[in-house]
Amino acid sequence: MRRYGSLLMSLAILLLFAELVSAQSRRVQPTPTPTPPGDESIRVDTEEVKVNFLAYDEAGRFVSNVKEGDIVVTENDILHQPETVRRIPASVLIVMDTGGELRSIKTLDQTRTVARNIVNVLGPEDRVAILQYADKAVIAQEWTTDKQQLNAAIGRTKFGKGSAFIDALNMAREFLIKSDADNRHLVLITDGTDQSGDISKKNAAMRRILSTDIAVHVISYTAMEAADIEPRTKRLSNSPPPKAMPDEIAATLPNGVRDIAQAPKVGPTINMDRELLKKLRDRKADLELSEEMLGTLVENTNGTLIVPATLEEMAAKAANVARLIDAGYVLTYIPKIPFSERGGERNIQVTSKRPGLIVQAKRKFVVPPRG
Repeated sequence: MRRYGSLLMSLAILLLFAELVSAQSRRVQPTPTPTPPGDESIRVDTEEVKVNFLAYDEAGRFVSNVKEGDIVVTENDILHQPETVRRIPASVLIVMDTGGELRSIKTLDQTRTVARNIVNVLGPEDRVAILQYADKAVIAQEWTTDKQQLNAAIGRTKFGKGSAFIDALNMAREFLIKSDADNRHLVLITDGTDQSGDISKKNAAMRRILSTDIAVHVISYTAMEAADIEPRTKRLSNSPPPKAMPDEIAATLPNGVRDIAQAPKVGPTINMDRELLKKLRDRKADLELSEEMLGTLVENTNGTLIVPATLEEMAAKAANVARLIDAGYVLTYIPKIPFSERGGERNIQVTSKRPGLIVQAKRKFVVPPRG
């Protein structure tokens, strides 16, 4: 009996020891030993991609109760399930184009009106900042939710002859990515032309935005400016010649001089200035190319493009941009092929798998190679 009892005791101790070993093996213990010199450490990065999208029902009404299980994300033809789907306040940077030597339709007052229409319709919790550019790009107002402060900043913007669009685009990108916001939007009120005329630099500035999660919205002067300048690209025209000076400058002149400067010209115009004709033709071509490039940028960032035919349409549709920004969702997902592993382009589409829910969103990310 004594031997049997000793055997039972030994078995119990053995089982207890085995249980302790098993419990220890299930714990994640820190490793205090430093990595020997020359050994490569392994780091696991968890990447989260953010995409904006809108959701409607079949009648075109906004749907406010979209969940993660209602939608699916496709990245380069690989299916992903969203991690989160949220509606959160937006951070909106409004970029005001207030310059341009040959502008005829674009005015400072019109750009101010469009900017105010956006600010006044955005939600009370949305943060807004203002960037203006003419001869150079400057931040006219830092982040705030105070609409009175924003409207005052818009009123202080100034005009100039220059058009530093590329600098403004680069500054806008840096300003937005410095913020810790999860719902970032860039609104460009512009004709998209740059004083340098360097298309490669403009394309590079736009491509850099594709490495971010910023949604770009454009309210464009391009069509109105191109339509107004087109008759003046011919030697003989029934259209009046271009204004000698912008309205903002003419308004500062004495009454008699101002009346002469602003008096309408009648009758056919013969333009013998070959240099001016070339400048006008180059500007028209620049406007047309800018409209195409802005449209591509908007499409690739899941934004909104407005190319109005009249100033009245432009002012009215500015409010629609603000409503779309506030009606949007932000989803996140974890890419199955980490960005840290592979650079290149990621083409992302968001679609619905819930009956009656319409979701359409596209986004292109340009991932710089690591190393």
